[in-house]
Order: sequence, then C-alpha cells, then structure tokens
Amino acid sequence: MRQLSGLDSSFLRMETPSTYGHVASLAIFDPATAPHPVGYHEVRALIEARLHLVPPFRRRLVEVPLGLDHPYWIEDPDFDLDFHLRHIAVPPPGDRGQLAELAVRIAARHLDRSRPLWEMYVIEGLEGGHIAQLTKIHHACIDGVAGAEILGVLLDLEPEAPATPPPVEPWQWEREPSSREMLARGMLGALTQPRVGMRLARQSVPALGSIMRNFALSAPGVKKRDDVLSRPSVSAPRTPFNGTITPHRRWAFGSLPISSVKTVKNAMGATVNDVVMALCAGALRRWLIEHDALPDGPLLAMVPVSIRDDSERGDGGNKISAMVAVLPTDEADPRRRLEAMQGEMSVAKHEHGALPATLLQDFAQFTPPSVLGTASRVAARARLMDRVNLPFNVVISNVPGPQLPLYTSGARMEGIYPISAIVDGVGLNMTLMSYNGNLDFGLVADRDMVPDIWSLIDYLGEELEILEKLATA
Repeated sequence: MRQLSGLDSSFLRMETPSTYGHVASLAIFDPATAPHPVGYHEVRALIEARLHLVPPFRRRLVEVPLGLDHPYWIEDPDFDLDFHLRHIAVPPPGDRGQLAELAVRIAARHLDRSRPLWEMYVIEGLEGGHIAQLTKIHHACIDGVAGAEILGVLLDLEPEAPATPPPVEPWQWEREPSSREMLARGMLGALTQPRVGMRLARQSVPALGSIMRNFALSAPGVKKRDDVLSRPSVSAPRTPFNGTITPHRRWAFGSLPISSVKTVKNAMGATVNDVVMALCAGALRRWLIEHDALPDGPLLAMVPVSIRDDSERGDGGNKISAMVAVLPTDEADPRRRLEAMQGEMSVAKHEHGALPATLLQDFAQFTPPSVLGTASRVAARARLMDRVNLPFNVVISNVPGPQLPLYTSGARMEGIYPISAIVDGVGLNMTLMSYNGNLDFGLVADRDMVPDIWSLIDYLGEELEILEKLATA
C-alpha cells in the first residue's frame, strides 16, 4: 500500500455535488497517418499493453475510518480495463461545438471511488475522419507534469512504433485491508501530525515575515505597477465568474502558434509565460467590457507552479505549489499591458520564492482529512464564496508539453486540450498545454457564469494578432 500525501488527499476532500476533483484532456487524432484503420479496439490493445507503465491506472482508494488520516492506494484486486475504456460517437460529421459539449458533459461527472480513478473515452464521428480520446483522471493521482509524463508513455514518437516490452515482473494485486487494520494505521498516522505542525510553523513564520517586509519595500530590480502587491489588504475584485458554482459547465478549446508568441517575446524582452499571461489578461478585459463588468482595479490569477524534480519523475501524485499574480486588466493599451505583466510576474515569482517549496504540502498534510471534507461541504451549502473576499479571480495554468508530433496506433495527435477544474469562488479556469508548435488552450467555466466561453478563445487569438503587429512594426 502507498499513502496519499495531504495535498493529494485535499483534491478528494474538495469534492461536492457541484465540484469535482479530477482533471481531463481531449486529444484529437488524424487516422490518415496510420498504416491501418484506427479505432476503439486498436486503442484498447495499446492501453492494455502499457498498463504496467502507468501505475495509477490500476490503483484504487482505501479510506481510513472516521477520516483520521489520509487514504491509501492499493493495487485493485478487481481491476477491469473494460470498465474504464468507453466507446462513443457524435452524430457525424461532428464539429468542434458538438465535441466540446459532449466532452464537458462527460468531464462534469464524478469518478467512481470504488474503482481506479480514471476513465478514457474513444470518440468517433468527427469531421475529417478524426477521432478523439477524452481522458479523465483524478487530481489525487497526478498533477500537470505527471499527466504529461503519462501522455509520453501512452503515445509514440513515430507511426510505426515498436512493440511494448512486457513487464519484468507480473503485476500483483493487493488484498484489501480490513477496517480494523486501516483504523490502526490511522491512529498511528495521527501521532505524526504534531511533528508536521511544528515543521509547518517553523517554516511559515520566517517566510511570512520576509513577505511582509517585501510588501513594504519593493524587491530590488523588480518593477511594480502602482504598488498593487505592496498592500497586504489586496483582494480580488468581484466579477461575474466569482461566486458559488453549479454542477454545469461550459468548455471551449483552440490553439495558438508558439512561433507568434515567441515573436512577441523576442521583440519585447518578455518570456513566453509573460506573453501568455498578457493574452489572458487582454481576453478577460474584453469579455468583462462586453458584459459591462470590468472592475476599476486589476484581477488576480492563481498560477500553479511545479516543484517536481528529476528524482520524482514517474512518481505520480502532486508536487505543486502556487503563486498569485496581478493581471493588468485595468490597462487599456496592449503594449503597456504586456510590460505591466512582465513586472507583475517578476513580483509574483519573488514573493513565491520567499515561501518554502513544501509549505502547501505540509499545510495539507497537517490538516485532518475529515476537517477538509466537512469544511468543503459546509462552505458549499452556506454559499460562503458569494460573501467573502476572494484570494484570486481565475486560475491560469501553463503545462509544458512535447514539441514534436506524437502518435497512437499510427494516428498523429493534432492537439491536446485540457479540461481542468473550477471551484466555488473561482468559476473560470484557463489552462494550456504546449504541443508540437502550438499552445493548446482549454477554457472551462460554470455554465451560468460564462455561457459564451467560446468568445474568450476568439479574444485570445485577437490579442495575439495585436501584439504580433506591434512586435513587427
């Protein structure tokens, strides 16, 4: 057995009837590149041959009674591949809108916790003869980087891939422990919590003191716009996508060329991520103006940060931290907005660097699972996020991916689009993954908060066109 970390467990406890803790992605493939027909049966054969290379696919949860400690993974004694692989279609020729609607309806359903926490749907009927794979996997199993590693295992670098070697040792399922055994483990685990709490306090107090000093004094060499981050009382302004969410979702997807982003980056002395953040800020500004809801001050974005090192590759689980960045949505000029974004990202990185990398993990580890679950349910029932100040308005996540074409059973992957999670208070998530010369965006939102989410995809493209013209003028 292998125990979940506190952070892994927190993604289980956050779930309510309107909030799910899994993430998903939609990959679109062109079977025309394959030397043979590609469909459900070919995909199933490939997954079956590579199961031993993806350990999370055969692990399921075992809970500790009374929520005394974080759950454990066991190798599922009842594993059934056909439960997890599904075969569906859209009415041909299925367009992007039909595909997006089907994908987000599937993604919005909770995973069965009595099984390994993943599902994959092979979707046919798409225009151009393309097929798609929709993969759902719980955030308790993986973070974005671990998900990209799984992608590399299940896909090939060339259409004619060699056969996958069998495992060195046969897979062995595990006996499910009794409630009494798990209770004993939970009581033993509870004894370690004071030690984690002491480490948390020892790391946090000096770090928070440093951050407060940085709030008062600008970091050397770091630009600040109107000293937004120098005010400890700063909070996110209320927008139409901030409040208590419903179970219903909207999702839109699209791609932007990395070459255009790099043109802007090189001309304006920015980074790729600075440009991405500026594009998101510009798109959000347009949408808020369209809905007569642009706040006077800037929005705040939560940006996940991977802290996984090379020694932890293939481990699964979550090795992430997060920083909060100011989005200059109150700046009308695109060039000045990008310049401001550069400064704000420098400040965000500086403040994030003052915190211990493991602070988020230790906080989640110290908090009992039963408390996390109860707090999530109570907050949802009380619609707490409709009344309190928000720590941020939107999640923006940039996941690095391979810059070369990948294949499944010979069919070339044309793009891979994330379908991430939203939570009460933050009803919009903008996640992108780089792949083979493109930035593949997947935007998910509460259906009632952002019913016209496709307009944000259009605005991202228009913002890039504007910045590219400025960069080449």
